[in-house]
Amino acid sequence: MQIGPRYKKARYLGAAVFRKTQTQKYAMRSQQQVKGKTMGKRRGNKSEYGRQMLEKQKARYSYGVGGGQFTKYVKAALQAEGDNARNLMRILEGRLDNVVVRAGFAPSREAARQMVSHGHITVNGQKVTIPSYSVKVGDKIAIREGSKKKALFAKLDEELAVVKAPVWLAVDPAVKVISVNGEPAAEMSDLLFDVRAVLEFYTR
Repeated sequence: MQIGPRYKKARYLGAAVFRKTQTQKYAMRSQQQVKGKTMGKRRGNKSEYGRQMLEKQKARYSYGVGGGQFTKYVKAALQAEGDNARNLMRILEGRLDNVVVRAGFAPSREAARQMVSHGHITVNGQKVTIPSYSVKVGDKIAIREGSKKKALFAKLDEELAVVKAPVWLAVDPAVKVISVNGEPAAEMSDLLFDVRAVLEFYTR
């Protein structure tokens, strides 16, 4: 997924959707730009359509998903039974690259996608190289035996000591195994985007 300059994109979206924009340095820089009025001409109020489009972009960049794939996810969420917003979040959170990040095995979704695509991650003992692979309750995600000593995982113990995994995941730091103990989900209040506005964009 091509993104381009992350600082510029994050400022446009108005949300720190990338790892490098979730730092104190970026926050201070943004505040200085606002105070110094260096952000260019003020945009007028967005239309409802414009607001929904912006929320869709925030969601896409938050999870690192391309436009076509994201549209497929939304359609699947709308067709499934139950709450559409929770359906969409279950699909997005259930991606293997997202699970790897949530559990603390990778510092960002970009890094997680590389880990998966390069064959470092297994699901139930089998190597999986598709970042969008959808996990299921009961799955066991681990680092491939031949990859455990790679420099990529040299500081994993330190990272696992500070990362708090979501309640639907259980991480065993001793053996480096992630267990999917419940349906993938996310607290709506913790999201950087309005998931219902995203769905409204697709159902206009």
